[in-house]
Amino acid sequence: MIDDKITLNNGTEMPCIGFGTWFLDDDVVVDAIKDATSVGYRLIDTAEAYGNEKGVGIGIKECGIPRDEIFLTTKLAAEYKDYDSASKAIDESLEKLQVDYIDLMIIHSPEPWDDFRNEDHYLNGNIEAYRALEDAYKEGKLKAIGLSNFLKEDVKNILDNCEIKPQVNQILCHIGTPSLDLIDYCQDNDIVVEAYSPIAHGAILDNNEVQKIADKYNVSLPALCVRYTMELGCIPIPKTGNIEHMKDNADVDFKISDEDMEYLKTLVVDDYGEDSMFPVFAGRNLKQ
Repeated sequence: MIDDKITLNNGTEMPCIGFGTWFLDDDVVVDAIKDATSVGYRLIDTAEAYGNEKGVGIGIKECGIPRDEIFLTTKLAAEYKDYDSASKAIDESLEKLQVDYIDLMIIHSPEPWDDFRNEDHYLNGNIEAYRALEDAYKEGKLKAIGLSNFLKEDVKNILDNCEIKPQVNQILCHIGTPSLDLIDYCQDNDIVVEAYSPIAHGAILDNNEVQKIADKYNVSLPALCVRYTMELGCIPIPKTGNIEHMKDNADVDFKISDEDMEYLKTLVVDDYGEDSMFPVFAGRNLKQ
């Protein structure tokens, strides 16, 4: 199952499960990538904003897996809303990662983080940042390009005003988030949806109702959560520094019944505890 791939709209093949590296600093991410690749992960997800691109690049070099078998994703920082700064940032990511190309680069957010989900959608700025991705794509620096945290209006802006259709939109998606309409919109436009925080950043781990369904399939609650996003047609990107959890998150060779999927879609999980301080987990992010 972890070896399966999804074909993007430009013909590029992308692994069906990824390994996220948020909160894994340079000093730990190298070994985490070695562990993840030893388990079978081939999609590695990072971002300029994570501050660990250098460590991710080292981990990819030292993990023993050929570069062409690794699908590397990074993100253009949300603050770049003009062509020149975006172009410069792309080259800086290539340099920090110590790679000749990046498999997928996406705009981290339609708004800068200090103005996330407010009135201004930065439509013109996102067009300019995306043009920089398009040009880097044409030059062979990037194999695929896309978006992250983009809502329908933001996605439509790119579709209407840019040349290359995004291959991916990476969004917060887990049991209990109202992201279904956005997923449908992207998939209707042949854009693959990636699901970050598929285990709700841990907020769902004590949910008794979800645990009962996991018990029904004789799997862990995290495995059920990861599988749920896959049943929606998304690519999940669970994050952990623990190799046993890496194995557990990839133990998804089962199918959730239609009845259970419909029930799981009705749940609401929107309290992320102390992590609600992060823009992506703030309540205004839920208006998908």
